Amino acid sequence: MLRRIGHELLLQSGDSNSRVLPIKKIAENEYQIRFEHELTFLPGALVNTTRRLLTNEPLAGDYVVNVLNCGNSSVAYGYAISKNKKDDIVACIGRTQPKACYRINIKFKQICKNVITKDYLFGGLPLLAFIGFIFLRSGKSRSILPDVPYTDMLTLGRVRFDVQNRKLIMNEKTIELTATESRILGIFALYPGETIERGRLQKEIWEDQGVIVGRSLDMFISKLRKKLAPDPNIKIVVIRGKGYKLEITTNTI
Repeated sequence: MLRRIGHELLLQSGDSNSRVLPIKKIAENEYQIRFEHELTFLPGALVNTTRRLLTNEPLAGDYVVNVLNCGNSSVAYGYAISKNKKDDIVACIGRTQPKACYRINIKFKQICKNVITKDYLFGGLPLLAFIGFIFLRSGKSRSILPDVPYTDMLTLGRVRFDVQNRKLIMNEKTIELTATESRILGIFALYPGETIERGRLQKEIWEDQGVIVGRSLDMFISKLRKKLAPDPNIKIVVIRGKGYKLEITTNTI
């Protein structure tokens, strides 16, 4: 079915000759559609294609789609789809994307387990909505976390991240987070152990406000480090010349 999604996108792009490469499993319940050649796509057509082809798939009730640029893995477009259509998160569907090399990552909600990978918990659709919100940056300013009905938590080492209430819970102690701190930590939490480029963080957090202040990111990273400090196994480290990375180590006996 994922290959069929790729084939339909090629046809919509006017390409009836090139191939959809073999589907690649990149993580638990996450797959990547790859193409032989560059293509263009209309976001609305992509959304409708995945909805139509995955509607009757029993394992594809809730999922997040991210279209990545091959060269730098930046997100060209993303959205979240739910069995309950009113919970879908879709934005900016009318603008055709330029011809380029794209890869499409589709992550499905797990049916039985609530685990993303190892120690990172994935609690259900409200968190899917949170993932979708991070990547769906329309040009309009929009309200942040309070408008999304989060009910679950992310677990990072021994720290619980209460997304709904913007809190860190460690050893029965609660630490308050600001909306911006929550958004930054949310991005790190989705990609533990991976370098997040500085420019990408600035774009995701501040672009819709019409201004990006270079030192603002450093200030919020510094504040997050202090709030995470009670757990020495969690660190936000600088990757010199690139960006930041959330490192979580597990003590072994």
